[in-house]
Amino acid sequence: DFCTMVVQESQDTKLTQSDSVCPSQQNRSNTSLSQFSGSSQHFTSNENIYYEPEEYTETDFLLPNQLYGRSRLTRSPQPKDANVSGAPEESICSMVVQILVPFLLAGLGTVSAGMLLNIVQSWEVFQEITEILILVPAVLGMKGNLEMTLASRLSTAVNAGKMDSPREKWMLIAGNLALKQLQATVLGLLASLMASLLGWMAEGQMPFNHIMLLCSTSVSTAFVASLLQGIVMVGVIIGSKRIGINPDNVATPIAASFGDLITLALLACFSQWFYSFIELYPYVLYLVNLSFLCLIPAWVAVSSKHPASEILLHTGWEPIITAMLISSIGGVILDKTVLDPNLAGIIVYAPVINGVGGNLVSIQSSRISTHLHLKHSPGELPVGRQSCSNPWHTFFGSGANHRSAKILLLLVIPGQLIFLHAIHLIKGGHTLPSPLFTIAFLFASLIQVLILLCMADCLVHCLWRRGKDPDSYSIPYLTALGDLLGTALLSIAFLMLWCIGDSGSV
Repeated sequence: DFCTMVVQESQDTKLTQSDSVCPSQQNRSNTSLSQFSGSSQHFTSNENIYYEPEEYTETDFLLPNQLYGRSRLTRSPQPKDANVSGAPEESICSMVVQILVPFLLAGLGTVSAGMLLNIVQSWEVFQEITEILILVPAVLGMKGNLEMTLASRLSTAVNAGKMDSPREKWMLIAGNLALKQLQATVLGLLASLMASLLGWMAEGQMPFNHIMLLCSTSVSTAFVASLLQGIVMVGVIIGSKRIGINPDNVATPIAASFGDLITLALLACFSQWFYSFIELYPYVLYLVNLSFLCLIPAWVAVSSKHPASEILLHTGWEPIITAMLISSIGGVILDKTVLDPNLAGIIVYAPVINGVGGNLVSIQSSRISTHLHLKHSPGELPVGRQSCSNPWHTFFGSGANHRSAKILLLLVIPGQLIFLHAIHLIKGGHTLPSPLFTIAFLFASLIQVLILLCMADCLVHCLWRRGKDPDSYSIPYLTALGDLLGTALLSIAFLMLWCIGDSGSV
């Protein structure tokens, strides 16, 4: 069967159906197109005409191509460069307000995670099995691999009108959540094996029961945290749509707002709990791993029900596995730095700098990705974006995404000052960060976000040019690189402060 697409007549702006539509496609799809009468255009449901690609690829549009060139609000022909999405037009003020609140919530969540990590590092399991610290950036980084990627995909679907139909909406949500649980299980297992390998390379030995504990802890934490955050994420996306907020601005930072805290709390509790079984009941660790692995076929079956998640089931592993490996390198840096008593204070600030950088760059990546989905065909780039030779174009262009890049960069200094003050208050307010430490921390964070925003602009456009969906590919790479950059820059800052004799507090 062959279904022709709709053509737009330039003379009377009517939308006509050029050929008949396949009956099989009429039964499968629930997206109706408009029927026009007279000289004006209007949507009607009197005649169900359905369109669905017979073969899906990663960059299939969420709606037929012609609807991307037409405003759903004005229902009048629009030039290709006009705003054609269902997303509201954004002023600078509304953009700042929408970004600022979830950004602050996300930052306070990372502050809480840093304080919690500072407490649990003295637990027996963290002292005996130091490789758990290698797991921390990799497991926390899964919010970039999974939750933020899910948020970016669903935000694009909302702005493109793909979630207007209840049936399509819940099929899309169920498929993506099942895919995310599958990815969380596999990533948790791979992260534990990677931590075991890096620990063995550093120490020269790695007891088998320690490997099993790392596997059980990592898989359990990834699975439960992913499930909880996925449900919250779906609620945020649907709520944003109903109240008229652009989900690209709020979904990804809210995904990380308390994600770090929840994930780290689960990691600490599971590791301590399994550590109590390691001598007397070691078979519990085997049963835990086996139970989660047995659920994999169920997640595969559910995720394959929807074409979009089925595509990612086959093609979406490269970015998240690569990102996990990058985050693990950051974990090694953190592990080695914490073992030095002179640099141990880094553990409080590492989740903060990593979380803030990841949150800001994920907002920008999600916005650029939505813009490309709505206004350009796969492989087609905006004018002047054929190369990444000028990174300053990220901040000094004329579009809305260039304005958002400047806003995100300007949020770094005041945001980090707020978070530093929050750490000072949570510690009891007895000591203040020293001026040199404050300057070094702010400078490291500013460099990190500056690099990440430039990389986001380049990476998203490069992925689009190659026919890859940036919603699924860009955020894992960017958040993992943010973890690595943040940990490395913060370690350098602490090392420099130690060399000049600054203790970091007054």
